[in-house]
Amino acid sequence: MNQHNAGSSFVIMGVSSTGKSSVGEAFANAIQAKFIDGDDLHPKANIIKMTSGQPLDDEDRNPWLERINDVAFSIEKKNERGVIVCSALKKKYREQICQGNSKITFIFLHGDFDLVLRRMQDRKGHFMPVELLKTQFNTLEIPQQDETNVIHISIEGTFEEVIARCISAAG
Repeated sequence: MNQHNAGSSFVIMGVSSTGKSSVGEAFANAIQAKFIDGDDLHPKANIIKMTSGQPLDDEDRNPWLERINDVAFSIEKKNERGVIVCSALKKKYREQICQGNSKITFIFLHGDFDLVLRRMQDRKGHFMPVELLKTQFNTLEIPQQDETNVIHISIEGTFEEVIARCISAAG
């Protein structure tokens, strides 16, 4: 199946500061898809918790993942194309997003801790404190071969190289 078909969604996933939002937006523009930043779908309580330096637990994430699942479902039912940004750190989160949705592909943006930390320290205006990066890496369940709807994309190199990798891999 060509993932560029109507009704399909790409979920740009990975830990904070891997470039999910900027890569997702550029990728969406390149493939002429709707862009949805999953951070905008967090309930207010989650944003308050994260800005106070507390990591989210699975109970906090459930309503957020449900909203992301709903967005993918809407895109599929309206025969649109979408790029949704969501960290989707655990396999069960990815499974929850896919529940009832048949046209989802995850693009896993990844890099080593030091590279991601450098990028995080260079960021402005994001509500994720640097201290939570280690928590994100500890929580991350790297997608394995049994997750056949995941494309692994390294964030090494330039922004343009990362976008080109996404476009090529999603082809």
